Amino acid sequence: MIFANIAQISTMDNIYIFMLIAITVLAAVDIIVGVSNDAINFLNSAIGSKAISVRTIMIVASLGIFVGAVYSSGLMEVARKGIFVPAMFNFNEIMYIFMAVMITDILLLDFFNTLGLPTSTTVSIVFNLLGAAVIMSLIKISTSDTQTFADLGNYINTKKALQIIRGIIMSVFIAFTVGAIVQWFSRLIFTFQTEKKIKNFGAIFGAVALTAITYFIFLKGLKGTPYYKDLKGTIEGNEIYIIAASFALWLVVSYVFQAITKKTILLVVIAVGTFGLALAFSGNDLVNFIGVPMAAYHSYEAWIASGVEATMFSMEVLDKKVPAEPVLLFISGGIMVVTLWFSKKAKTVAETEISLSRQSETHEKFQPNIISRGIVKGATQLSNYFSVIVPKSVQEKIQKSFQTPEMVLTKDQSIDAPAFDLIRASVNLMVAGILIAIATTMKLPLSTTYVTFMVAMGTSFADRAWGRESAVYRVAGVLNVIGGWFGTAIGAFIASGIVVFLINMNPSVITPIFLLLTAILLFRNYLAHKNKSSNLSNEDNLKSSESSSIQGVVQESADNISNVIKRSNAIYNNAIKGLATENTKLLKKNKKQIIKLSKEVDELRDNIFYFIKNLDESSIGASGFYIDILGYLHDMVQSLEYISKVTYKHVDNNHKKLKFKQIKELSELSDAIEGLFTDARDAFETQSFDKIEAISVRKNDIYKILKSNIALQVNRTRGKDESSPKNTTLYFNLLLETKDLLKAAGNLLEEYQTAHDNSIE
Repeated sequence: MIFANIAQISTMDNIYIFMLIAITVLAAVDIIVGVSNDAINFLNSAIGSKAISVRTIMIVASLGIFVGAVYSSGLMEVARKGIFVPAMFNFNEIMYIFMAVMITDILLLDFFNTLGLPTSTTVSIVFNLLGAAVIMSLIKISTSDTQTFADLGNYINTKKALQIIRGIIMSVFIAFTVGAIVQWFSRLIFTFQTEKKIKNFGAIFGAVALTAITYFIFLKGLKGTPYYKDLKGTIEGNEIYIIAASFALWLVVSYVFQAITKKTILLVVIAVGTFGLALAFSGNDLVNFIGVPMAAYHSYEAWIASGVEATMFSMEVLDKKVPAEPVLLFISGGIMVVTLWFSKKAKTVAETEISLSRQSETHEKFQPNIISRGIVKGATQLSNYFSVIVPKSVQEKIQKSFQTPEMVLTKDQSIDAPAFDLIRASVNLMVAGILIAIATTMKLPLSTTYVTFMVAMGTSFADRAWGRESAVYRVAGVLNVIGGWFGTAIGAFIASGIVVFLINMNPSVITPIFLLLTAILLFRNYLAHKNKSSNLSNEDNLKSSESSSIQGVVQESADNISNVIKRSNAIYNNAIKGLATENTKLLKKNKKQIIKLSKEVDELRDNIFYFIKNLDESSIGASGFYIDILGYLHDMVQSLEYISKVTYKHVDNNHKKLKFKQIKELSELSDAIEGLFTDARDAFETQSFDKIEAISVRKNDIYKILKSNIALQVNRTRGKDESSPKNTTLYFNLLLETKDLLKAAGNLLEEYQTAHDNSIE
């Protein structure tokens, strides 16, 4: 029927057909980038606890998404009339708004995915709609002789928009607080020694958790579906009986499950909670991905049937409730599931939340800042005040409940271990699922990301995962994520406003340009994330020593030494080459390489505590060897850092190029060092340690070349051959720093040779 009416509109511009097709394609892309950021939130608790296999978790979550797709129908009205008043806009203006929203939403979410930061698809879509609608309203007002800025409120559904925004902000504080309180009491009851407690009380805890999940998600969540009217009479007024019956059923199931399988009921809680949270996510967030495209389709359908000009057709039709499109909902659910299984960016986003909530020490992703330090200091002082008020006997009892098992893991080992236990995972899922389900029944599209993230942070805080050793890093991470959320809102509002303004100027030209730009940016971000991921898994990365014997430490250290020598060789050669050819790009890249190497060496030094703890009593002497090795590696890196910095600075400041003789001498020196480092690397790779002594002799020959070059430069400076103070300073600094580099490398070789000889005696 739509196509039959197209011929009736002689003045219709094909741009609207093009926009509708583009919005449909963008909807599929939006689901992919949105799920990559958002959907992983309901997997974090199950993945972090490692309670069940990842494959099982993914299957359970996929089923939850498909079922939850039906629940989203009640929220579709938000995209249609929740933010703006449709009757105040014509068809062409609505299409411009929807086009701008889809473009900016995709780019914004993909940007956060590439950074690995969880943000909110709800906040993104709400503020995209708000920004585009406000700018389009101002455009209409500016062309009117009777309207002023004060009439903006007639275009925007201010009450509903503020209600949504207020709900989103409140959810952050409520989620953190509720998560912290529930986890604190749960830990107080079960402690970290959970085996005995779960055996006695686990069935009751499991029944309570499963009853809460069942009622709030499966029953309350039905209010968001078109099927609720058939069950309304059975459910309403009988809530207490349903809860009691559900608790009794789950209590029996819990006891039977534990008796038959000899496993904890918390495994079932985590599985059902993951299913329920996936269901709640899909029910609440699917509107963020396809709400706008469905509204665009209904708008186009109504306009075609009207036969009116696009610039004259009022969109008050969007005020009417329209039936859900079950086929579209399930297709969208299918795309969400496929994305969940295959998105690499989703895994990157997951790592952020899991690392911030990990119970043990780990490689911290964020650096502390002045705000995080202030918050930690304030919290520490507040804790000291409470310790004065609370009786000592009560403090000791509480402390006993929160005492973690004695276990020493390196930061690398902690990544492979569960991030937290089953108690915390169960609380995360239960609390987050309930809060999201409550919002869904109220038809408030709160942010599932904010809720799941803040619940996880609240339970981490209550579980004392943010200890004195990690608190400033974890708090800084939370602040970074929250700051990104505000950035999402502001960025979405401004970006969508700019895009709709430009599209309105010339839709036929600007729309294809923005679509092409979107494709280019998505591809660019894909490549950037791919390169970043490959760097993180690079085999050249330094590895922390995990051996408990001196022989093992010697062997493991050989790999790191070979690695550092190889990379040092490349960095030094690139510094001299970049200086000789005045290649700023090469020197800048070289600086990044040495910064990365320096960071890895620092991480090895940070791991010394765990290294010493894991040593056998008979191998304590290995600690001195390992510490000395790290010291020499640090000295080498410091010299390379200085060389990289001064060469880049000299060329970047456009100072005079070094003279031909100086470049020749540096090149010869670089070749000699390359040969030395290559032989040293081969010796460590092949474990031909008998060659180390000969390599040390060659190092002394290079010392002689260095002394000769210094003498030659002194003569040039005193004579008439040298007239540039900058060149002289740079050349001497390079020679002296190269001397330090060789000294550190020589000490490293000698230390290793001695330790190796002693280990085989």
